[in-house]
Amino acid sequence: MEYDVSAIIQGYAQGYFLMADDANVLGWYTSRDRTLIPLDERFCYPKSLRRILNSGRFAVAVNRDFAGVVAGCANREKTWISPELQEIYWQLYRFGWACSFETWQGDELAGGVLGIVIGGAFIGESMFYRISDGSKVALVKLVERLRDRAFVFFDAQMMNPHLERFGAYRVNQREYRSLLAQALKRQCSLF
Repeated sequence: MEYDVSAIIQGYAQGYFLMADDANVLGWYTSRDRTLIPLDERFCYPKSLRRILNSGRFAVAVNRDFAGVVAGCANREKTWISPELQEIYWQLYRFGWACSFETWQGDELAGGVLGIVIGGAFIGESMFYRISDGSKVALVKLVERLRDRAFVFFDAQMMNPHLERFGAYRVNQREYRSLLAQALKRQCSLF
């Protein structure tokens, strides 16, 4: 099935995001506040992770295995990434909007972050790991890449304890829309 990619991107550009409910019915959602991963000095991570980063145990890649990252993100007991949403991500990827930021250990996909890039906004949809610390390293390296490429923000959508450890913070809807307006004026790329 073909989806209207431009309408989907327009929805994200207005501050909405797609999710499937428990019955796999896809819908547009927004929230009163959004969780952002800081791209400045507020971003932090444990010292134990520094040792792993410095060890060179993981290599990073963009879109080396987009389908594998989508499948990894959807492979949970309870998921908002329905088969229909997986197909939408695939079409967004084909048109250059969706991407996967990955960690690899040798030839094995260790983890990754699935996201959508619109201007200077990186909208994180989900993350997963197959090898311990794979997603954490992906998150740290992704933040470095977003900083280097002058992205305005990294939207993680909803807070959780894992993201809180990295300095994630909430902004209200008005502040989010202001940042989004700034981001839409930029042309950024992960490459």
